[in-house]
Amino acid sequence: MTLQAAQVVLRPVISEKSMDQTNRHKYTFAVAQAANKMQIKDAVETLFKVTVLDVNVLNAKRKEKSRNRRRGRQVGYTSPWKKATF
Repeated sequence: MTLQAAQVVLRPVISEKSMDQTNRHKYTFAVAQAANKMQIKDAVETLFKVTVLDVNVLNAKRKEKSRNRRRGRQVGYTSPWKKATF
């Protein structure tokens, strides 16, 4: 399965930790589950016209979320996703 560059990099991760890392020139993006490190590196280099030195990938597991409703407690899960930092 070949992915286009825009299909590999999905969105930037906006969190307090990732925004703090941008001061140190480390950027974090949510990427496609099927993408490997080489595909992520090539996609970032073509999309943003930069040179990527290294890529760190983390698979974020699903988390249980629950909420109380009028008819009882509802339990669900968040979607698992893949995060890349470079």
